[in-house]
Amino acid sequence: MKTEPGKANSSKRTAKTETKERVFEGLGVSPGVAIGPAHLREGEVARVPEYGVAAAKVAAEVQRLEKAIEKAVRQLQKIRSKSAGFHGTSGEELGYLLEAHLQMLSSRRLREGVIARIAKRLNAEAAVAREIESIAAAFAELDDPYLRSRASEIREVGQRILRNLNQRGFSGFGDLNIGSVVVAEEITPADTALMDPAKVAGFACALGGAEGHTAIMARSLGLPAVLGTPGIVGGVDPGSPVILDGSEGLVIVNPTKKRLAFYRKRQAEQAKEVKALARLRKLPAETKDGTRIQLQANLELPREVGQATAVGAEGVGLLRTEFLYMNRNDLPDEEEQTDVLSGMVAGLAGKTVTIRTLDIGGEKLASSLGGHLGACANPALGVRAIRLSLRAPELLETQLAAILRAGAAGPIRILLPLITSVEELRETRTILLKVWRRLKRRKVRMAKVLPPLGVMIEVPGAALSADALAREADFFAVGTNDLIMYTLAIDRGEEQVAHLYNPLHPAVFRLIHFAVDAGLRAGKSVSVCGEIAGDPRYTALLIGLGVRELSMGPKALARVKDRVRKLDAAAAARLASEISMLSDAAEIARLLDFFNERI
Repeated sequence: MKTEPGKANSSKRTAKTETKERVFEGLGVSPGVAIGPAHLREGEVARVPEYGVAAAKVAAEVQRLEKAIEKAVRQLQKIRSKSAGFHGTSGEELGYLLEAHLQMLSSRRLREGVIARIAKRLNAEAAVAREIESIAAAFAELDDPYLRSRASEIREVGQRILRNLNQRGFSGFGDLNIGSVVVAEEITPADTALMDPAKVAGFACALGGAEGHTAIMARSLGLPAVLGTPGIVGGVDPGSPVILDGSEGLVIVNPTKKRLAFYRKRQAEQAKEVKALARLRKLPAETKDGTRIQLQANLELPREVGQATAVGAEGVGLLRTEFLYMNRNDLPDEEEQTDVLSGMVAGLAGKTVTIRTLDIGGEKLASSLGGHLGACANPALGVRAIRLSLRAPELLETQLAAILRAGAAGPIRILLPLITSVEELRETRTILLKVWRRLKRRKVRMAKVLPPLGVMIEVPGAALSADALAREADFFAVGTNDLIMYTLAIDRGEEQVAHLYNPLHPAVFRLIHFAVDAGLRAGKSVSVCGEIAGDPRYTALLIGLGVRELSMGPKALARVKDRVRKLDAAAAARLASEISMLSDAAEIARLLDFFNERI
């Protein structure tokens, strides 16, 4: 069946057989159109480390192996579940392949063979590599062509286990041709941090959700991205022409001339819109009835400082510091952190920078932290963010010292992630004062006054105790991404439940309303720095609740400013009041969208 330009057909696959055009549908997580050659990244481990392990550590190596295999099984089950809706030959073939890989992972020969090698005091990675090669070689020697082909499949399974053992995913993206569209099974937040927008036009992968950190990174970098697209890795050859539509969630392989012309026109229209929005840079973010809104930037990486200043950000409402710990095996020391953070603060030329302490855990894992994280059945509910920092105070003290020293380069605030109680805030403030006094005794150059200490409101417990937190915190930042996830019990990086992730759920709205109201009543500044802050759809609702600070990825700032300048704050307040009386998410969405249509 022929597919109209920009629309996917019902089977989500083939559109025009004679041109071999294929259309894959996934989750559009970062808007924009990318057109370029496909660059397949299968995340193979380039060099397998090999070393001896002490007899006392053999059991630990076996445990590492078991966890890597269990993770591989979960990954394949995810893809198989997502691909269940595929029809026809392609769907059947993908199902057979995934089932074969799952059987290999459960094979006694594979597990027992690797464990036997580990028992001889060989590290898990080397044991897997040797056993996989031994099994693959045995398949390759068979006469039956089908069985011989299983050699490559067993190697694929081996690479999956090795990737999980290494916990690194991809090595980097330095070998790409300019304008490439990266196609992969999974891209982690750490992998995304390695992407250079000057080389990467966009990316698509089989796993991932719209509100996961990989998606946030893509939006922050301005890279069109489509996640949750099973079968994409096997459905595109290296170098094939690809169109990636990050708004509609489409990946089009070998597009027809008509399709290509349609999307080139779309690209031109988007470039024109960007230029028009750029004219707003020097204009204030002020509503029609004179209410001033402060628009700030969320920063993920040092290279985004220039983007923030270029779009006229009035400061940084959220500087995520996780990049300092990712894609490395050692921990950054105080000097390194000070140098990087000082450079970013100085780059904002006197505008306030809100620096969040380390929020590693959940989907954002860093190998540099090693044993600090430990094993956890559900990292999102385990030792992460402020819990990790308070559990390992030496990490927190080093980071706080670097942040205080960066304060010498310009005004800063300190933000604490995943706060659930007043006690966590008090304990952190005690450590901050200890570090402050130590630096003063050493006469180290740092912020002239102790910076404000604020808390993220991103779990229901914090939102519901916001009145108590407001008495001790200097400011609030509402992190809607995690707040929605924890309120609705939805993994924001899980494509199978992505459709349930709803910022307009009445429970989410009430928690945000309660937290904002508590902060404002206490005379504390309240910002929203989650993804909804950068979506013009929600601008009127947030302003109506009384929020006067919005922080977002630099790429979103112009569109939000455009919306702010077109709306009336008094009307937005009436909208929020009406919505507060509703208990149905669909009704809330209809009322909000009707309001926006009249702006």
